[in-house]
Amino acid sequence: MSKKKVTKQANEFDEKLSTSISFYEKNKKAILWGIGGVLAIIIIVLLIHQFYITPRNNHANESIFPAEQAFLDGNYDKALNGDGTNLGFLAVINQYGNTKAGNIACLYAAKCYAATEKYQEAIDMLNKYDGCGDAMISPAATALKGNCYAELGENEKAAELLLKAAKEADNNTVSPTCLLQAGQLFIALGQKDKAIDCFNQIKNKYQQSSLYYEIDKYIEAAQQ
Repeated sequence: MSKKKVTKQANEFDEKLSTSISFYEKNKKAILWGIGGVLAIIIIVLLIHQFYITPRNNHANESIFPAEQAFLDGNYDKALNGDGTNLGFLAVINQYGNTKAGNIACLYAAKCYAATEKYQEAIDMLNKYDGCGDAMISPAATALKGNCYAELGENEKAAELLLKAAKEADNNTVSPTCLLQAGQLFIALGQKDKAIDCFNQIKNKYQQSSLYYEIDKYIEAAQQ
């Protein structure tokens, strides 16, 4: 490369650098404010997470524990409403609704209502439950909603929810039970073909489940 060409490129670089410096000097305040604004947002988010979200989650987890114990003891009223000292699930939902514990409290509350035959209240709680992406819990919540609709006599909606739960779970524990329940509801609706399809799914897909060994009798009964 010639000396003349190198000198020309160097001059062009100097011009661009001067232009950039000039632009920075003219707009320094705006640039620094922009960078500072981004950093401020990041810092605020981190501070909120550290000093607000994390403590709220911790408080919620601590608050829900007595209600969980009452639920396990079968004391559903105490689990829902607390005992005057400890919070029940409803209070946890009200105070910590935007936390993981607040979300799971919706599912617990739904189970309490279902156990005490308050099926519409259970459905309302399940509608608040946001799911958790778990292969067992979320499908079980869908199945619980299906069972509540069945108790209210809405068999079509119940069967569809149970089919959805079986598909979401796709395992040998939840899916066969949901498919069996859905099949029985379809029989009650006079839709034997759909019932047989449910039973055949258990026979063909979930051979490790306990229901596999007795599903033939359901298929035979539905075919009559």
